[in-house]
Amino acid sequence: MSNNPSPLSSTPSLYVVATPLGNLQDVSMRAQGVLTEVGAIAAEDTRHSQRLLDALGIRTRLFPLHEHNEQAAVGQVIRMLEAGQHVALISDAGTPAISDPGARAVARVREAGFPVVPVPGPCAAIAALSASGFVDDGFRFVGFLPAKQAARRARIEELRAQEVPLVFYESPHRIVECVADLAAVLEPSRDIVIAREITKIYEQIARMPLGEAPAWLAADANRCRGEFVLVVAAAPEVEGLGADAERALALLLEELPVKTAARLAADITGASRKLLYARALELKGN
Repeated sequence: MSNNPSPLSSTPSLYVVATPLGNLQDVSMRAQGVLTEVGAIAAEDTRHSQRLLDALGIRTRLFPLHEHNEQAAVGQVIRMLEAGQHVALISDAGTPAISDPGARAVARVREAGFPVVPVPGPCAAIAALSASGFVDDGFRFVGFLPAKQAARRARIEELRAQEVPLVFYESPHRIVECVADLAAVLEPSRDIVIAREITKIYEQIARMPLGEAPAWLAADANRCRGEFVLVVAAAPEVEGLGADAERALALLLEELPVKTAARLAADITGASRKLLYARALELKGN
């Protein structure tokens, strides 16, 4: 009998297990132990995950839990927990339930009264941020933007005034359109980090002004391949106006004419009415 303690709790639990983004060496010893000892593993794509388990020599049974069957599959998870078994949840790569199926399953398991135990490890968003060089305090994780251009641009506009870097996921099928819309809606001087194929053979992480990003992608077809994380710099401060004045003006402009919005924003924040009026005209023009 092994002297190594079991990585599992004495209470039946759902383990949310982070798996490698690409490089198999990034799997943790704890993750391997949990995946080996649980009763079953709920996986986003069982065929994809079977290759991972085969490479690690793990023979635990897989069953599917994805966006189309999540409600039914979580019922199976809860029945297993009720029967005294432990279950693991994994996605195709990285940390589950972050812009991936699984969040609803986690919520249902918690509602059923069972523990949910994170087994931390690779996360594409954090990996890209760590290599981005942005020094702001905090970030805003957005995940995937809408697929349709009008909705995508509207969402980007909603995020324009955020005072921390914005983190997006994007697929190779929409990376060109997504970056073009970011460049069209946001200030071209903002920096963007384009990180693709993180931890894989063709990993590439590049930082540039947003206005140059569409041309950078177009210069080499290989730059549009793979899975992407985009990190966009925080909103630049407008000279003479603080973040509070910007925010107040933007909110007032949603309901009021330019002149009235500028006057009220000045009254509320104490900022220059002249600067606010000029900024309001600029925003309306955009």
